[in-house]
Amino acid sequence: MQTIDERIASMARQLAEVPGVVGVMLGGSRARGEHRPGSDWDLGVYYRGAPDLAALRALAGPEVEVAGPGGWGPWVNGGAWLRVDGVAVDWILRDLDRVERVWADCRAGRYEVGVQAGHPLGFWSPCYPGEVALGLVLADPAGELTALKARTARYPEPLREALTAGAWEAGFLVDVAAKGAARGDVLYVSLCLSRAVGVLVQALYAHDRRWCLNEKGALAVAGQLPGVPADFGSRARRLLGSVGEGPEVLTATVERARELVGEVSAVLRG
Repeated sequence: MQTIDERIASMARQLAEVPGVVGVMLGGSRARGEHRPGSDWDLGVYYRGAPDLAALRALAGPEVEVAGPGGWGPWVNGGAWLRVDGVAVDWILRDLDRVERVWADCRAGRYEVGVQAGHPLGFWSPCYPGEVALGLVLADPAGELTALKARTARYPEPLREALTAGAWEAGFLVDVAAKGAARGDVLYVSLCLSRAVGVLVQALYAHDRRWCLNEKGALAVAGQLPGVPADFGSRARRLLGSVGEGPEVLTATVERARELVGEVSAVLRG
């Protein structure tokens, strides 16, 4: 059982009393028990309609800026960055109605990839139900988060099929990267290969029925998943860590990427 700092537990209870807030979940490494002593506390603040920003600001204190819905972009709704005895505590707003709509899409095999600051590979909509599935409920007066967490415990097969099928994009990206390589276009090749690897990582997570929440640490985990080529992680790191310069070197890098995409695609089809 994960031990929760009483200051964090108390904060979650106070957040759940704010008008509009439905409940609070702990996310990130703290929820998974993979944290270090100085790791952030990520608190998902789930609301309906609109949370009472004045009440949130009063709770955060005068030195803390609280961003309302949309203040941080279209997918990471808003929130605040606080510090408790020198440790970062992040409030992350989540529109529960939207989370439930995305969950319904996932069960039907639909997902989106949106533009969002801080997510260089885009914000993949299955992150919403994934956060609930992997999070730890801290405050839930009406039991709604607990119920949703129980429903998201089983990874939807239609979503698995859609994300693994979406790996076709990695091959397409390698093809267009080859054209950029011939021109010596380092930026274009780098972006294509980074996204190609990211698409493969998403597909490999889905193949293993595992929620992928963001890019952080995802490659390292993907390289350890069952059935993945043993050297997938190291080869991907070499590709992205040294794309090179000039048409000849860039073309060689793209061809190595093509081989890797082919091998992973075979795993996904198997």
